[in-house]
Amino acid sequence: MSPDRSQSPPDAAAPPGRRPLIALTWLWVGAPLAYGLYELVRKATQLFTG
Repeated sequence: MSPDRSQSPPDAAAPPGRRPLIALTWLWVGAPLAYGLYELVRKATQLFTG
């Protein structure tokens, strides 16, 4: 069996210079996802409430 290694997420081990890139990437994906979920809830509410 291999030696015990700490289980940390990949971005926690990322060098400090890459953290802004990781944050930008999450925003790049998260912003459209949040907008899409907002629109889904808004239209579903219209559909089921008349």
